[in-house]
Amino acid sequence: MIKSFLALAALASVALTAPVTNTSSYEFSGPSPYKSDGNLTKPLVKPYTPAGGINTNGTIPIYHPLSDFDYESLNLVVYQEYIELDLFEYGLKTFSAADFKAAGLNQEDRDLIQFMADQEVGHAKMVSNMLGEGAPKRCEYQYPFTNVSEFVDFCQKLTRFGESGVYGFLEHLDSRDAAQMLLQSITTEARQQLIFRQFEGLFPMPVWFEADITQSMAWTLLAPYIKSCPEGQPRIIFQNFPSLNVTNNPSGIDLKYPPAITHDRALSHPGMEVEFSWGKVGEHVGPNNSYVTNTTAGAPMYAAWISQLNTTYTELYDIKNNSAKTKQPNTQTYEGDPAVNGTMFILITDTDLFVTPANISQLNPHVVAGPALFQAG
Repeated sequence: MIKSFLALAALASVALTAPVTNTSSYEFSGPSPYKSDGNLTKPLVKPYTPAGGINTNGTIPIYHPLSDFDYESLNLVVYQEYIELDLFEYGLKTFSAADFKAAGLNQEDRDLIQFMADQEVGHAKMVSNMLGEGAPKRCEYQYPFTNVSEFVDFCQKLTRFGESGVYGFLEHLDSRDAAQMLLQSITTEARQQLIFRQFEGLFPMPVWFEADITQSMAWTLLAPYIKSCPEGQPRIIFQNFPSLNVTNNPSGIDLKYPPAITHDRALSHPGMEVEFSWGKVGEHVGPNNSYVTNTTAGAPMYAAWISQLNTTYTELYDIKNNSAKTKQPNTQTYEGDPAVNGTMFILITDTDLFVTPANISQLNPHVVAGPALFQAG
């Protein structure tokens, strides 16, 4: 059984069985006090300026957190920006120009990676300035690659969850002014992810919409790569879920596909059997192994596929200890747009909770393990 929840669908769960029916006919939903028929409902507040909007009355912007939610979310962002800075610099320092050339990348490609590192200097400084004295510092990191191809693959995955992790909370920040600044940095990170996909010979943007994940999901993915942090470093408040591994995850690394503006590469397909294993509650992760994995979920029942506007659930089977299997769903965001594509996210959950991008955090209490990045295309 496949269940796919589209953000624009009616506010009730929509059960879909393979092959999945087209969901593009579902309309925007939910009660709205505003009548959107194209006519103004209130007088203009000044010439050519419609009524409404937030912070549009000329107030001076405040580029600082206005709540604990703001501070903790921006704190996580600085951790993410610093590892991206370190990662890009580490790859250039570790691998020679000859190593990059063997992977099909020239000196200008190296220069582009250096420029992306320079971008991260600005991103980290911008968010740190908003946090002031409470901003975290650069840490020491550990990476899971041994050659240029693996470095590029890791870069496109790290920038993927860094970007999606911000989309999950950006519109919930109390400080709309801080959100504006963060938006202008995360759009740059989106371009970085596209470039690394091209370096890897993958289709640069195989989706119509970029997915969002929660802060706890992003922190779960990030924490294992942070070895240690300076003394007095502000801690991350968000949850570390048990790790999830897709044991037969398709690989984007293929020497038959050199770097290019685009290659049309399908790495998985609907109906493909996907195998999982996951970690335990109580494992130590993150800086100085000072964080502990935990979950409030019940028994594993579903794989939740977070991609584009959808969260799609498929039932688990062959559940044994901390392992299970499922089938890749056959579902579309809109007709002609496969929901499962690109570098996306899978979690193990205890229920098939109806969530959409704006309330994805409601899924946190039901996460058994994950997320894992799934390389669908």
